[in-house]
Amino acid sequence: MKEKNLHPKNKFNKGYNFDELTLKNPLLKEFVFKNEFGIITIDFSNPKGVKELNKALISTFDSIKVWNFPDTNLCPPIPGRLDYIHYLADLLPSTENVKILDIGTGATCIYPLLGVAAYNWNFVATDIDIDSLDSAQDIIDDNHLEAKIKLRQQRDESQILKGILEDGDSFSATMCNPPFYKSAEEAQGANSRKSRNLGNNAVRNFAGNNNELWYIGGEKAFLHNYLYESSVYKTASKWFTSLVSKKENVVSLEKSSKKLGAKEFKVIPMSQGNKVTRIVAWRF
Repeated sequence: MKEKNLHPKNKFNKGYNFDELTLKNPLLKEFVFKNEFGIITIDFSNPKGVKELNKALISTFDSIKVWNFPDTNLCPPIPGRLDYIHYLADLLPSTENVKILDIGTGATCIYPLLGVAAYNWNFVATDIDIDSLDSAQDIIDDNHLEAKIKLRQQRDESQILKGILEDGDSFSATMCNPPFYKSAEEAQGANSRKSRNLGNNAVRNFAGNNNELWYIGGEKAFLHNYLYESSVYKTASKWFTSLVSKKENVVSLEKSSKKLGAKEFKVIPMSQGNKVTRIVAWRF
């Protein structure tokens, strides 16, 4: 199965070889089948199958031997997450000696793992949830990446950069995949709609706990808070970036960035299959 419109450098842009992937992760085999069009695939509404597929995909990187995390946490789609890393690399003047701040790394520690695997970057990764950080640290330890990835806890959920940045911090870029929803109820409603669209009553095929899925005020509030704090700590990073799922949030963000003195604001289109999203990037 081929993924459409991935970054040219994305190793999955020519599709999946399920024979190779089931060798990497034998647990994937029970979920693989041939559909009515004769295409080898899995049922993407099955959360267990999706998780085993992504565990197989990430195991194709030599530096990642172990990737275990609770089923209650989001299972990130590896090709799309890798795309963010490649587009971030395009933004930087060099991919050498890069240090990235990953905001909201989650239990999977996915962006730091892929950034180390693809470019040998260094990371500081943050989260507000101590259980997620414990899971992320286990992954780091299991893959012997303690020298490449450091974790910090954000203790105030109303803050993003404040309380995380330390004196002397200097990052090549920050990155973030913000929560989409305004409340737990909104997130649950989206899950129900997705299940109906998939034609079943399955739970969300990418699970997710509260801080991964929602933030008071939703994505727009999170992004504007992030933007404001970046203007306070403008020298801490050369670029500030984030995924933005809702196109309408880009316009207000760009207007606010100009008011706050940003010298440059970019929108980088991204797509994976039928899903269209984008990265916004700004610098002072």
